[in-house]
Parts: sequence; structure tokens; C-alpha cells
Amino acid sequence: MSRIGKNPVNVPSGVTVTINGSTISIKGPKGELTRDFHPNMKIELADNQLTVTRPNDLKLNRSLHGLTRTLLSNMVEGVTKGYEKQLEILGVGYRAAIAGSKLTLSLGFSHPVEFAIPKGITIELDKDKKNILIIKGFDKELLGETAANIRGFRPPEPYKGKGIRYVGEYVAQKAGKAAGKDK
Repeated sequence: MSRIGKNPVNVPSGVTVTINGSTISIKGPKGELTRDFHPNMKIELADNQLTVTRPNDLKLNRSLHGLTRTLLSNMVEGVTKGYEKQLEILGVGYRAAIAGSKLTLSLGFSHPVEFAIPKGITIELDKDKKNILIIKGFDKELLGETAANIRGFRPPEPYKGKGIRYVGEYVAQKAGKAAGKDK
């Protein structure tokens, strides 16, 4: 039995769960998430707990069991608490500005990089440190994809560490070229 899959997902008050076949909709104070799950997985709601069961022990069903339960848990947590990621912009002259639903980044290119903020995601600059982007949303998958796309515009380089990185991310520094040659 899957250790993760056998644990029930608690549904807090204020969250409504709608099960329509293999499509699950979860609505809470932060928003609403809908997801289609594999038809082999049986999802039931009883006593404010979601339980996931599998029909047999085939490899596919065993692998889907824990995944389905984790996705349900992420959906419930997202609509109640929400998720947050922070990106740090390091480099001389590297800046970020937010105007409406566009994020404009100056990252040392000859042109500014513009990024359209997806629906359901909010991006704000830290008030104290202007080089930290705070990305918030209730869909964990979309939040991670958005943060990865922004980081991908200028990933941290290994010599000086300039670029965009997650707050707390460790970037291994390489030594530069040797100073001189021995003859």
C-alpha cells in the first residue's frame, strides 16, 4: 500500500469539493481549481476527508495512487492558504518593474524582457529590497512554472553569480582562469 496514498486529505471548513466522475473541483477562499484525474483512481469524500483508493496493485495504479493524493492535497492547500515563491535578482543594473499585468526585467540585454503575468498569479516587489520578486498564487503547478520561466530569462552564472535565482538557492562558484602560465 502506498504510504502517501493511503493517508486521507482533510477538507477544512469553507472549502467545497465537487466530484464529477474523474474530474474534481475544489473551491475555497483563494479561488477554484479543477483537475481531471486518471479514471482508475477512485476518489471519495466522506466526513470532510478525501480518500483515494486503487483497484489493484498493477504498477501503473501503484504509481498513480500517491500522485493523486498529493495533487488533491496541493489543491486543498492552495485554495485555503495559497503558495509563494521568491526570486532574487543579482547583478549591476539588473532591475524589475511591474506595470499592470506585465513584468518588465532589465537583465543586461540590449532590450528589456517583458513577461505577461498569467491569470491567478500575482507578482510584487519586496518593499525593503527592490531586487526580490514575490510570486503568489493558489495553483502550485502554475506558480512553479511561472517562477521557472522568469528564472530562465537569466539563470545565475557560475563565475560571479549574476542572474535570477530562488531566495536561498545555492549557486556553486567556479574559479576563473589561472592568472598566468608557467614557462
